[in-house]
Amino acid sequence: MNRAMIEKIANAILYEGYMLYPYRASSIKNQQRFNFGVLYPEGYDTSSQTTECLVLDEGDATVTALVRYLRLDASQQAHEKEVEIADLCVRNLAAEPRNEVSGIGAIRISAAQVASRCYKLTVEIRNTNRATPEMRREMALCDAMISVHTILSVHRGDFPSLLDPPADLQRAAGECRNVGVWPVLAGEEGSHDAMLSSPIIFYDYPQVAPESPQNLFDGAEIDEILTLRILSLSDEEKAEIRRGDERTRRLLEKAETMPAEQLLKLHGALGGLPARDKTVTVFGQELRKGDRVRLWPQRSADIMDIALKGKTATIEAIEEDLEGNAHFAVVVEDDPGRDLGEMRQPGHRFFFGPEEIEPLEGAK
Repeated sequence: MNRAMIEKIANAILYEGYMLYPYRASSIKNQQRFNFGVLYPEGYDTSSQTTECLVLDEGDATVTALVRYLRLDASQQAHEKEVEIADLCVRNLAAEPRNEVSGIGAIRISAAQVASRCYKLTVEIRNTNRATPEMRREMALCDAMISVHTILSVHRGDFPSLLDPPADLQRAAGECRNVGVWPVLAGEEGSHDAMLSSPIIFYDYPQVAPESPQNLFDGAEIDEILTLRILSLSDEEKAEIRRGDERTRRLLEKAETMPAEQLLKLHGALGGLPARDKTVTVFGQELRKGDRVRLWPQRSADIMDIALKGKTATIEAIEEDLEGNAHFAVVVEDDPGRDLGEMRQPGHRFFFGPEEIEPLEGAK
């Protein structure tokens, strides 16, 4: 398991919504801020979550569960908490579930055989605190487990994908019941030894955008906009941030010292479309990033389709939409702003379908 890679995305989940722009404790939305995956004291609101996934036992398979969350103190500052339950034999879990209590969290891990060599693994997490009739929200948050998520790893076994399970396990995958969380494969693409179960919906193998310089905490964040907004805060607002907790102070310091070229990388950066590693065959020829093509727009939807007709271009990337259709991102060779296109800037980077490009002789 590539733990460092998984923890990078897990840490983004952990602090998502921890502090919202303008990052001042005095702002109303930071006094009433919202986090994903909050397990409140029982009787106040949601107090438990359930993860179910499949695990293939290749021979005495063992699993390790790492449960991570935040606890708030009276000043609403967050402290990280972890509970690791290691080296649990999957077959033994089917006979006798494991129960663990740590702090205010109760964890129950069990398994049930659903097919030959295949088990359904269940992780239930519950806040053991109980709400009182007079409990207010700020009190409930201090007794809550916040941004709760679980990292599962397996030894001598595999986790099948729940989003795209093997044909013989589709029914078993469909019967997995997940409450308050969404488990996906994590780590290096193609690996099957780790599962991330979090309160945020992902595809398999989620990653933090490489151009993102830091965790901005703000839900549905747009790094460039938030960074520019931080830089435009008044001196009084920045002074209040500096009097706040260490994480928001570091956020401000990093924004103020960010090199101009790093900020430029954020401009127009496109996220959410998984890049294709494989080649795409067009008119019998395999094309990949770096190959040269000629453009033949088919729709004539706007003036750019007319202007680019017959132009030669270089494939900058091959990307997929949510339906799995390939799209070629190209940079036109005689564009004076070609360097901006190679930096993925809008206006100098264009998308075409496979039917709109012609492979050129001499393509790599």
